[in-house]
Amino acid sequence: MATVHFELSLMAVALLLTPSSSIAADRSSGTKGNQHVNGVVGAIVDTSSRIGKEEIVAMEIAKEDLYRYSNQTLILHVKDTDQRKPIRAALAGMDLINTQVQAILGPQTWEEVSLIADICTKNQIPIFSFADTTPEWTTEKWPFLLGASHDNFAQMKAIAAIVQSWDWHQVTVIHEDVGSWTNGVMPYLHDSLRKIGAEVSQFVGLSSFASSDSLSRELINLKREQCRVFVVHMSLPLAVRLFEMAKKLKMMEKDYVWITTHHITSLVHSINASIISSMQGIVGVKSYFSETGTRFQDFSSRFRKRFRRENPEDENNEPGVYAVQAYDAIWTIARALKGSIRRNQELLEKVLQTDFPGLSGKVQFSNHKMAPTQMFQIINVVGKSYRELGFWSSGLGFSETIGKHATYSPLMNDLEQVLWPGGPRYTPRGWTELTREKPLLVGVPAKSGYKEYVKVEYDRSGKAASFDGLAIEIFNATVRRLPFYLPYEFVAFDDISYDKLVGQIGKEFDAVVGDVAIVASRYSHVEFSHPFSETGLMLVVPARSSNKAWSFIKPFTKSMWASITVITIYNGFVVWLIERHAHPELRGSILHQIGVMLWLSFNTLFSLQGGKLHSNLSRMSVVVWLFVALVVIQTYTANLTSMLTVQRLEPTVTSVEELLKSNAVVGYCSGSYLEKYLVEVLRFPRNNVKHYGSAEEYAQAFNKKEIAAAFIGTPLAKIFLAKFCKKFIAAGPTFNIGGFGFAFPRGSPLLASINEALLKVSENGTLVQLENNFIGVLKKCQDKEEENPSLSPNGFRALFIITVGTSTIALVIYIFCIASSFSGLTTIRSLMFIIIKHWCYQSKRFSRRVSNVESLGNSSPQHAPYQLSQV
Repeated sequence: MATVHFELSLMAVALLLTPSSSIAADRSSGTKGNQHVNGVVGAIVDTSSRIGKEEIVAMEIAKEDLYRYSNQTLILHVKDTDQRKPIRAALAGMDLINTQVQAILGPQTWEEVSLIADICTKNQIPIFSFADTTPEWTTEKWPFLLGASHDNFAQMKAIAAIVQSWDWHQVTVIHEDVGSWTNGVMPYLHDSLRKIGAEVSQFVGLSSFASSDSLSRELINLKREQCRVFVVHMSLPLAVRLFEMAKKLKMMEKDYVWITTHHITSLVHSINASIISSMQGIVGVKSYFSETGTRFQDFSSRFRKRFRRENPEDENNEPGVYAVQAYDAIWTIARALKGSIRRNQELLEKVLQTDFPGLSGKVQFSNHKMAPTQMFQIINVVGKSYRELGFWSSGLGFSETIGKHATYSPLMNDLEQVLWPGGPRYTPRGWTELTREKPLLVGVPAKSGYKEYVKVEYDRSGKAASFDGLAIEIFNATVRRLPFYLPYEFVAFDDISYDKLVGQIGKEFDAVVGDVAIVASRYSHVEFSHPFSETGLMLVVPARSSNKAWSFIKPFTKSMWASITVITIYNGFVVWLIERHAHPELRGSILHQIGVMLWLSFNTLFSLQGGKLHSNLSRMSVVVWLFVALVVIQTYTANLTSMLTVQRLEPTVTSVEELLKSNAVVGYCSGSYLEKYLVEVLRFPRNNVKHYGSAEEYAQAFNKKEIAAAFIGTPLAKIFLAKFCKKFIAAGPTFNIGGFGFAFPRGSPLLASINEALLKVSENGTLVQLENNFIGVLKKCQDKEEENPSLSPNGFRALFIITVGTSTIALVIYIFCIASSFSGLTTIRSLMFIIIKHWCYQSKRFSRRVSNVESLGNSSPQHAPYQLSQV
């Protein structure tokens, strides 16, 4: 389009040098007698095509109906063109402009329209395009260009819904190599398929002039591929040749699926019996328009008679969507020409305001284009014609009927039974098994740093001779569990980058197997199986001996230490309260008595002091507590001995935040996705990130102080820690990313079967057995590093209840005895008041130092003011 003006200049010269008869056959229909002419309209059609023939007949009938119903008369100038030569359409358009037409209808393709639109805009003549594709940008550049056919982009969603209905995940698109279709329509189809989880395995473009040899060669190539679902988007003449060749190559038989767009299906009514026999089993999307109204019935009857008379060589004379669109276009222009039109700009404005029910549907323009089609028929070519299976409506789905009582479904399974190619009533699976002639090429990372997962050995000639490792054996076991035969061949990939390896899927490889992480960024062009390894990312740092300065508190948990302290003080309080009347040294100031009580509490842990205790209640409490203390002390001693005997390791770095604050350099596995993750997610400076290829390289980097930490995927990190369990340790939390899986092209038909087989391998124990064979031996070192857990109060609950219960019983009995010695006091409140008063009275009379405790301990109990009798 950049050289439009130059091309138009050449057209003008050609027009002057070319007689009008050599440009096109001018089929003009004028008025009868002296009838008043309301307008002059030009049309550019390919009179040799079925579409052109239907359009001419429909426009002539529209002219007659205009005169019959609204007494309007139009002069119609028809110029013949050839869709294969767009230059002829441009010359025909210039000829019509010189004829002083007020509007131009056609042509059929965007390549032709784009050459005429500039001329019509300069001359302010509206052009009604019948092309399916009208780009959005045309409104500003060519304001007089109008899309007279309904936008059929929604049909791509209908095709995607058909593919989804039968659970097909891969599609091959065969299209006519026309610029407007390749760049305008194919992206819509591709996006529609992606939304339902299917992928286009390849786009095959065919020239409009493709020879039989060329068609045969392309179809043979497709026959060698796995995909058996084909979407065909091309003109009817090329499609007929394609299906005839496909039938010769036995590609219209069992297991093949052919889906056609409305460009073919909307003309299937015009195909004769000899040609339609090569299209058996095709499912197509057809533009829908109502054929039930009296107005259409009248149009259809007259159309068949006139078409049979003007085109006797055609067997079928039914009108299609292109006929009703041409009919509505004439009516649109006629309605706009009513009244006085001074300028063509006024004509354009009136056309844009058009709103009436036409034969093709509602005629209304939005952004210079007809409203898009929202409903399509789904047909199945069977016998000498086709069957109407049902309808597809945008936003609603499939239905057997239309109207208020229609029932919709997202899948077409509820419609009539489809008769696929080959005849039997079954659903093709959409792909075929591979053969030994073309096995599945499986890429394997040859430079994996962890031979436990992938190990590639070469022969003397440098050719990969054997493939081994956990990932390889899991894939072998998975393929053996498939319900069909799948030949495959491992191919070594020598580049260190795993992203490049995955990028070769669909090019050099059909799949990739190895220690390949499942990452979201790789899903743009591949899909992964379920993970066959643990998921996660671990932070590995050097280990150091733990600080033993406070090792003596580690045998017990904090709650255990708190429990021991509380129970000890409680038992000491009970003994102090009971014995304080028999021992003057237990009395004195409040601070003095608190100190003596605490001393007495912990002193009873190590000595019974039975001779110094005067009450059986206190003796009972102390005996039970000493037994519990003996068990606790022995348990503590055993656990502490175990902890001090085994070396304890702790990480030198405990978190990512600590690494970031210290601006530390970290390492990651070569060729992996981790560099991007560390820089963009964890926010490490790119200069502080280094890559290493194996466990040994990591260890050397740590020893040389090149890195302070390493980020390694969980499966590989466990192997690394097992090899160097005395030097390195995992720190911080495990990041929930990664995991290893098998990679396949997006939409691969094998993926569902591979996932099912992988689950069987996991459930029958094969996966665990393979892991034990390759990496199970490495876990022994880790087993020795299991820490002795600190003991909690749960294991001593019964003992604690016994000692606390015993002391509480002694306390209750003691209080009861005191209460009985004071007559008249029956309430606990009175009892406590007397105890507090008595305590304060004794504090004033006696004041002792703690240094005299030992000497006073030998004094006679008779010195006490009073003494309880032994209970």
